[in-house]
Amino acid sequence: MASLNKVMLIGRLGRDPELRYTQSGQPIANLRLATDESYTNQQGERVDRAEWHSVAVFGRQAEPCGNYLRKGSLVYVEGSLQTRKWQGQDGSDRYTTEIKAQRVQFLDSKGGQQGSYEGPRQSGGQQQPRQGGQQSWGGGNQQQRAEQPFPDEDLGPAFPSEASGMDDVPF
Repeated sequence: MASLNKVMLIGRLGRDPELRYTQSGQPIANLRLATDESYTNQQGERVDRAEWHSVAVFGRQAEPCGNYLRKGSLVYVEGSLQTRKWQGQDGSDRYTTEIKAQRVQFLDSKGGQQGSYEGPRQSGGQQQPRQGGQQSWGGGNQQQRAEQPFPDEDLGPAFPSEASGMDDVPF
């Protein structure tokens, strides 16, 4: 039987991305993404609930994420779930489940226009964002990492709709 490990999320960043480099120079961007949902409980009250997701972006799409995204940015992330083991400061084994991004698409509009990223050019020219369309990064070389996950401090507004002032966001 075949298996499937696919995650698709739209949410807002709870803080600025953390851009790091491996010893071999491979870029890694860590994102903290909030998705929200609301429902009416048995008492008829509206309940808002946020889910926080750790996202790891590897390779050529990591640097644009670190350079263009900020706390509150609206993004679409497509990837797979990955659980990794690491050691805490006390020497005990810890486990972290995160989304290993294969595609990150910027959904925010800056100044009424959105940018897009074309990826590497065949002629060896520099990668530059251009105006008109959404910014999207896909593919790229995926690397494993052993860094400790980022701590849970100052995650910003609990709900993506609060970060943007949009209370009618359908997710």
